[in-house]
Amino acid sequence: MGLGWKDDEKPHVLAVDDSLVDRKIIEKLLTNSACKVTTAENAHGALELLGLADGQQNFGNIDSPTVKEIPVVVVSSEDIPTRIEKCLEEGAEEFFLKPLRQSDIIKLQCRLKEFGDPSDEGEDDLYKDI
Repeated sequence: MGLGWKDDEKPHVLAVDDSLVDRKIIEKLLTNSACKVTTAENAHGALELLGLADGQQNFGNIDSPTVKEIPVVVVSSEDIPTRIEKCLEEGAEEFFLKPLRQSDIIKLQCRLKEFGDPSDEGEDDLYKDI
């Protein structure tokens, strides 16, 4: 199961951050790195974009096997080792500290390529309305 991309396609990234300024910075960095970017202000907004919101859910309590396969990358200003460890233990693929840098985006692109081509398994349907 993967959410990567073919060599000739842009990866589609859903960036979620409560700060408009940070969302714009993340969007610009990702766009400059040949990514298609959709942004959301919070987990609920992201779930709505994915067609998975029921008004009460957040990412932590979704039982969908497809959603559990979406690679999650945490970008936070909280440089607290226990928080970073908890995020990684709970399934985050990567944890970056703010401010996000271009080198982080390059590392992220390499990680996304590990997930393969979404069209191989029909997972691109998850993003069809974004």
